[in-house]
Amino acid sequence: MGKLEANKQMKETSLLNTAFEIFTTKGFSKTSISDIVCHAGVAKGTFYLYFKDKYDIRNRLICHKSGQLFRTAVQELRKENKLSEFTFEDKMIYIIDNIINQLNENQALLTFISKNLSWGVFKTALTTPLRDSELNFSDIYRKMLEDSPYHFKEPEVMLFLIVELVSGACYSAILYQEPCSLEQLKPNLYNAIRMIIQSHKANMKI
Repeated sequence: MGKLEANKQMKETSLLNTAFEIFTTKGFSKTSISDIVCHAGVAKGTFYLYFKDKYDIRNRLICHKSGQLFRTAVQELRKENKLSEFTFEDKMIYIIDNIINQLNENQALLTFISKNLSWGVFKTALTTPLRDSELNFSDIYRKMLEDSPYHFKEPEVMLFLIVELVSGACYSAILYQEPCSLEQLKPNLYNAIRMIIQSHKANMKI
């Protein structure tokens, strides 16, 4: 990577990090572009080199942060010594458990993502890494499906249902311990995820 490209990435990252800090402390609606560039130490014109407006940087942030969660989880999965013995369900539960634990440790991130996440933005996060060198979870998910001995009906719908279930259930459990603690919730949540996956299995591959 050349010096110019590295400098551009540094400015973009600085704007993203600054925006996240202000959004999670001051609130999105109360944050202006002037707030972001002032704290990032760049000119307002620089902001518009990377982002269209405040909504654009928010959506990019959600993509970036969501993508980071998945990439961290997948990297940890790949370190497992007995990964070859994992079923598709095992891999999904492992990734989800890792992401839940990350969000439990960073509740500001959980609040930010949950308040602003839509399926369209989330899907973009899965398919469009911020950097070319980053993992693309969509490709990883597809590979997991291919490695399974089963065909799956509507795999995108299956993923959507799992994401909606996890995000709704974990938000309340992590922030409010409702209807129970996170640790009490996890076995029930993972059983429900396995049931969703089971309902989408079509038949064994020949």
